[in-house]
Amino acid sequence: MIKAIASFFCDAHGNFSMKRLCGFLCTVSLCVTMYRNSFSPSTEGPSTPLIDAVAMLAFGCLGLSSIDKIWGKKPITQEDTQEVKS
Repeated sequence: MIKAIASFFCDAHGNFSMKRLCGFLCTVSLCVTMYRNSFSPSTEGPSTPLIDAVAMLAFGCLGLSSIDKIWGKKPITQEDTQEVKS
């Protein structure tokens, strides 16, 4: 179970990914803030631009990690180098 959770914060090569950690922390803080504000008057909540900024940061971090995984650089194989030489 711990390996599965730890693998969430690693990229396809097994390296630690700060984008995923940042996206996860933004998502958790946004959810906690929204839950906490559901029990308080609307005048005491954070500003709308702040909520939007945190939401866009979370979306950007997690979305960019997905895009990197799908369309990231592919490693060069020996077959590719042989095709270039001939």
